[in-house]
Amino acid sequence: MHLPAPTLLLCALLAPLAVQAEPQVPDAERQAELETLLYQDCGSCHGMTLRGGLGPALPQSRMNHYTVEALSHLILHGIPGTAMPGWKALISEEDARWLADHLQNDTPLESLNGQD
Repeated sequence: MHLPAPTLLLCALLAPLAVQAEPQVPDAERQAELETLLYQDCGSCHGMTLRGGLGPALPQSRMNHYTVEALSHLILHGIPGTAMPGWKALISEEDARWLADHLQNDTPLESLNGQD
């Protein structure tokens, strides 16, 4: 079967998009950088152990009320009218998704014993 040149060109242009449809996971070095960002930069408001400060505590039990997409949106765009800034200028969407997943699954702060 012979395909017309425009069809072949379209397939060639779209092929990389199909491969990149799955979100990219940051490499181990970037994950370490993001974890440092979480506990130091985010921790400056949410507390160095994420138990709260200017911003609320971030226990897993609270983070699991949101989808990864919702959390990553909050991370990237902030919350207007609050002290929560958007981080889109400094991190990628993949980074924000990794942070959201990390907050839901890998932080040492599971709960605040009913205070979340």
